[in-house]
Amino acid sequence: MSAICIGVSSLLYTQRLVAQLKAEEREKVELLAEATRQLIEMDISVTNFGFLLQIIENNNTVPVIMVDALGDTISTRNLDPYKLRNPNYIRRQLEIMANMHEPIEIPLSDGVTNYIYYRDSIILTKLLYFPYIQLAVILLFILVSYFAFSTSRKAEQNQVWLGLSKETAHQLGTPTSSLIAWIELLKIKRIDDHIVGEFEKDVGRLEKITERFSKIGSRPVLSNASIPEVVTNAVNYIQSRSSDKININLNFRKDDELIVPINTELFEWVIENLCKNAIDAMSGEGNVDITITDNTQVLYLDVRDYGTGIPKSRHKTIFKPGYTTKERGWGLGLSLTKRIIEMYHGGKIFVNHSEIHTGTTFRIVLKK
Repeated sequence: MSAICIGVSSLLYTQRLVAQLKAEEREKVELLAEATRQLIEMDISVTNFGFLLQIIENNNTVPVIMVDALGDTISTRNLDPYKLRNPNYIRRQLEIMANMHEPIEIPLSDGVTNYIYYRDSIILTKLLYFPYIQLAVILLFILVSYFAFSTSRKAEQNQVWLGLSKETAHQLGTPTSSLIAWIELLKIKRIDDHIVGEFEKDVGRLEKITERFSKIGSRPVLSNASIPEVVTNAVNYIQSRSSDKININLNFRKDDELIVPINTELFEWVIENLCKNAIDAMSGEGNVDITITDNTQVLYLDVRDYGTGIPKSRHKTIFKPGYTTKERGWGLGLSLTKRIIEMYHGGKIFVNHSEIHTGTTFRIVLKK
């Protein structure tokens, strides 16, 4: 802010200085015109002849052209000497001068009037543009500083993600290993196979969650996988643990050949998060539509619910860490989803369409 104030102050001061110099140059040319008039009409024996000539000679900065009443050039000063033989050059200079300043009249005693045209000196022109260049440099400095700050902040956030993810994976790993040992003990004691089987499923889920957190903390390895198959597997898990009032419709076939380089574990996490958000938006009752569209170079995956909708002002806010409309929760689901899709898979995720009390469509764009 201080840099902008300095730049604006410099601009205002320079404009004031330019206005003063313009006035001084105008006076200088008027004095030149008067000296020229006197030289034309005076006798060369007059004592101030040298002084008048000195006035004319001292003008070595302001470009001028003197013409007669018919517009024919009488003399020039401070123009490019190599171009003076070209009449087009003098004509262009006259047009520039006429547009820049009113000509100064030189009335002579015989009723004839000559005119002096002039334009700003090179120094004045440079001074006129200097503050704008200065402002541009200041703005560039601000942009570079902002970019450096933003990059530093993102790097810091990445370190937080990395530490949090690894610590979470580590904390989950210990009790998960203990539960696996307990399951083996239950098998030895011949506990009901159905109960043991359910324990194994939940422990398997904990192992998968632990693996996901271990991968989110560092760049995961991508491998070619069938998107319809991965999505179907993730939906089957969500559907089996959702209310009977929820119906997830898959608008594609599982055997469609749509191969994309992904990390299967993390991508399943994305689908689960989007489905859970859709279910929450409908208060646990309604339809969720998942559509996959092959668009030659990219693949579109749309997850649509028929819930409360999202105001347009929050279409980007919902992806920020900590944002949530739920009474319970950390507000990290969509933030993690965005990180997985955009940072690890080079894709895009955004709210494609949403209407209040009508529903929302999230779109994922992946390169094939």
